[in-house]
Amino acid sequence: MLACALAAVPAYAQTQGDPAKTEVWKPVPAAVATPVGTAPSDAVVLFDGKDLSAWDGEDGGKPGWHVADGAVTVVPGSKGIRSKQSFCDIQLHVEWRTPTETQGLEGQNRGNSGIFLQDRYELQVLDSYQSATYSNGQAGSIYKQSIPLVNASRAPGQWQTYDVIWTAPRFSQGGGLTAPARITVLHNGVLVQNDTVIAGKTEYIGAPSYAPHGCAPISLQDHNAKVSYRNIWVRKL
Repeated sequence: MLACALAAVPAYAQTQGDPAKTEVWKPVPAAVATPVGTAPSDAVVLFDGKDLSAWDGEDGGKPGWHVADGAVTVVPGSKGIRSKQSFCDIQLHVEWRTPTETQGLEGQNRGNSGIFLQDRYELQVLDSYQSATYSNGQAGSIYKQSIPLVNASRAPGQWQTYDVIWTAPRFSQGGGLTAPARITVLHNGVLVQNDTVIAGKTEYIGAPSYAPHGCAPISLQDHNAKVSYRNIWVRKL
């Protein structure tokens, strides 16, 4: 009976002393407006559906991708695009869509693109809906490094989201790695990378490794598929 009676008493009623001793009032977190359907008030908007003024082409100059209906779409053969602004630690939001035409296309040939953090480390974009490929190359993977926890892919032609927390690698003054990059990714609201340690720069062939660098642009890949993007924004952390 005594145990039941104690369990019914709220935790705060069981404590003794002054509760103010454990209350922290300063610093006060800055207010961030979060209107529905738009970027937070402290975000850097990289693409709002209107133009590519925040981007350069992969080799410099004007990007060759097509903007229409609030989205930007890869023009195969035009090469990738790179943000004009450089970033280190960030929260990133990206929405993407793979083409509906899939006949005769499987694996890496189906809706392939990629998001490169700091212009080096690839979060794979791919149509992985009922389409087999190597697991560390499917949507939600850190390409050729880390398999996603689950496959949260939607059908081709449907908009999908990545919400990313990126911690940039740290290097000593002498250029040695002091802390590797780390990434957390939610794919369509589902956790697929949980504070994953990045082994180094993304490589198609061979093992990844690090070379010292600073803040760098976000890049979107042209991999010969008409993948579309919209609502791209970044919060510096």
